Amino acid sequence: MASSTASDGVSEEQTGKQSKKVKNQVDESELLTVPDGWKEPPFTKEDNPRGLLEESSFATLFPKYREAYLKECWPLVEKALGEVHIKPSLDLIEGSMTVCTTKKTFDPYAIVRARDLIKLLARSVPFEQAVRILQDDTACDIIKIGTMVRSRERFVKRRQRLIGPKGSTLKALELLTNCYVMVQGNTVSALGPYSGLKEVRKVVLDTMKNIHPIYNIKTLMIKRELSKDPELRMQNWERFLPKFRHKNLAKRKEPKKKSVKKEYTPFPPPQPESKVDQELATGEFFLRESVKKRKKMEEIKVKQATALTKKQEERNKAFIPPKEKPLMKKTAKAPREGKLDIEAIKDKVKKAKTKKLGAPPLNPAPPTSSTTDKKKKKSDKAKSKG
Repeated sequence: MASSTASDGVSEEQTGKQSKKVKNQVDESELLTVPDGWKEPPFTKEDNPRGLLEESSFATLFPKYREAYLKECWPLVEKALGEVHIKPSLDLIEGSMTVCTTKKTFDPYAIVRARDLIKLLARSVPFEQAVRILQDDTACDIIKIGTMVRSRERFVKRRQRLIGPKGSTLKALELLTNCYVMVQGNTVSALGPYSGLKEVRKVVLDTMKNIHPIYNIKTLMIKRELSKDPELRMQNWERFLPKFRHKNLAKRKEPKKKSVKKEYTPFPPPQPESKVDQELATGEFFLRESVKKRKKMEEIKVKQATALTKKQEERNKAFIPPKEKPLMKKTAKAPREGKLDIEAIKDKVKKAKTKKLGAPPLNPAPPTSSTTDKKKKKSDKAKSKG
């Protein structure tokens, strides 16, 4: 009995530990996943009733061409920032915009959003889009692309590639990331949710590194379709995503003249033999001068004779007639395939009979009128003479 109770106690402990592990696993999975349609609660005055201790401010410069637009939309900027209790100021002489907190400001992050607002306005983003930065679920990212490419011409081409023909590439990127993207000068301003901003930055940087944006847009489209399927949400998507390879990294062509490096030797090359050494080796050094001169003259005459023969051969080439092509013999016509034409053979035999010498024609032709006239004239002349 004691053994049975002990075994029951061990089993109960094991089951208790297993149940705790399962609960921990469930809790961790619940923490990792965010329920659909969940939003962070807004920051109200009740969360910070006493306000801020110190005043903080941010300022930014804007280009001259933005002055006219900022003058028009500045009352709207003041109204939008007034709701968050932040005071903006526009200085047209210095060409700067400033935002600062007031005693009524309760949200500590509102000044950071106001700073981003004036930055976007300075980078040619319209006010209707820039005001969205004051919302909780939107953020902005200003990507500097001016120093990423050395050549100015290449930079302009790649920037235009990001925009696409009639802005089609940029529009596709905006639809897939739910972000507003503005390409202006040496910067790209993006405004939208955090997940979309991450994708926009990746596409922009890849485009500046000479990777076409269409590849990233294709992957974003596939990801968008996969996210709709609840079964595939927790799985790895690498098997579905396309893998693009660089086509221009082909095998390098081998050069025609290969320079083979010689093996390194610490010893210097042997000294070339002098003329005296060569003469000593052949035995010419010990000959008399008269014999040496005679030998040189013989060598010169041999060289002259070979040169003359070569010249004479070249001259004689002009007098050699070219080879004529042989005349092609007329080949007899091959007999027609099929049955023999007996009537055609009979006609040939009849024609051959008429061509025999002394043989009268089968159908003699009647005499022409001209021959009869001539005979009559001859007979008349003979009568007159008689």
